[in-house]
Amino acid sequence: MLALVLPRLAARLAGSVFVLWMVATITFFAVRLIPGDPAQAVLGGPGSQASPEALAAVSAEYGFDQPVIVQYFAQLGRLITGDLGRSYALNTDVGPLVLSQLGGTLLLAVLALILAWLLALALATWSTRGGKVAARVGSSLEIVAAALPHFWLATSLIVVFSIGLGVLPPISTGDIAGLVLPVLTLAVPLAGFLGQIMRESLLGALESPFVLSARARGESERGVRWVHALRHASLPAISLSGWAFGSLISGAVVVETIFARPGLGRTLLNAVTLRDVPVVIGVVMIVAVAYILMTLLTDAASRLVDPRLRLT
Repeated sequence: MLALVLPRLAARLAGSVFVLWMVATITFFAVRLIPGDPAQAVLGGPGSQASPEALAAVSAEYGFDQPVIVQYFAQLGRLITGDLGRSYALNTDVGPLVLSQLGGTLLLAVLALILAWLLALALATWSTRGGKVAARVGSSLEIVAAALPHFWLATSLIVVFSIGLGVLPPISTGDIAGLVLPVLTLAVPLAGFLGQIMRESLLGALESPFVLSARARGESERGVRWVHALRHASLPAISLSGWAFGSLISGAVVVETIFARPGLGRTLLNAVTLRDVPVVIGVVMIVAVAYILMTLLTDAASRLVDPRLRLT
């Protein structure tokens, strides 16, 4: 058993290191494609009217005058030691800055993932047992939900529930009420995507031999659906939950900006605007680590649900 586990763990570890290296590399060079001088971010932004002498001094201090490849390896060396550097614009350590915003974004993403799962499960179950009309309506709802852009859905929810009905705040208030609209904005499109996958898997599972055997043994229709078919049908959705979590984190950039909610999304957007390279890389690296951990959790959940996977 150990001989099977160790190679798998080694492969996962190597893959995780490769992903983090690629993320750091792509982010480093992508940020440098943004117009502007990073030395200006250190001196207060493009409107600081810093003198050429001050810009030259800052460039020499931070190494901006070095070739890009030299700056890249210097950044990579700091990341290997766990040093995310200091923010150019805020003049503070990036690590504590990013970690202070991580909790709010993770809470938003986790709640949205749970709600998306519940909505997808309810829609898939109803559409597969309600006849042809329910199947068509369910399929249409899934397609429409999956195609909704976050910014349009967020604006619509604010117009209806905040401006029209006045029952929910349009911006983050730090309480449960302030979470409802942001969570809905992230959850609904994902629910449509997961619902499509779950419904197709559930329909296939209901026609499988093991379901026919369960019915032949006299099990109730509820038991067949909830114990046998749904367990099998949930496997593709579980496997995609890691990807879904990453999608939710990226969607948080839009949602946190619209709802004025503090988090990694707004921090990243501000850092890109200011060309604050260490903050951008720090946020992206933290998100990449969270994505890798979520992928490992979904893999473990898949093996828990399907015993056959434990043999591989």
